Amino acid sequence: MAVETPCEFGQEFLDDLPYDPSVLLFDRLLEVNEEHSLVRARMVTDSPLPLTDQQRTDPVLHPRHLAGALILHATGMLGFIHAYYVLGLRHREGWTGYGTHIHRAVFRQLVPPGTAVEGTCRAIRQRLGDARHFIRYQLLFNAEGRRFYEGEQSAMWLKPAESPVPLLGDEG
Repeated sequence: MAVETPCEFGQEFLDDLPYDPSVLLFDRLLEVNEEHSLVRARMVTDSPLPLTDQQRTDPVLHPRHLAGALILHATGMLGFIHAYYVLGLRHREGWTGYGTHIHRAVFRQLVPPGTAVEGTCRAIRQRLGDARHFIRYQLLFNAEGRRFYEGEQSAMWLKPAESPVPLLGDEG
């Protein structure tokens, strides 16, 4: 899907999210590179930030910082951005993604809220089928030009025919 970047996310994309847009955590698409299977986006780090805003902080023992769990959620959102803009998958057409493995997660430094952050997601391995895709992603986050997170994760994208994806504890 050709899109001229940088740009804000359009309403069509926001309407297709499987989450409320308030937890997208990204406000600007910086790059879509289909040839390299890569997307880059700007992360919003001003308040309100789930988990980060609930930290009990101390300037020495526990300074205010972007919560690691928030970064992991942001990696999933980058995966959705990749699926939408690079693979052309649409949630409204039945496609949905689920993270399956965190192969590597390295937090290199604490980043205070309000810092300019860019996230990059690149598919490094793909098995694409008619109704099921397995993708391994490389995820990189930089704050003010310095890497603060890098990881590799896998996800499965499904387009179920008629029955919903079984959840843990579902019978039959």
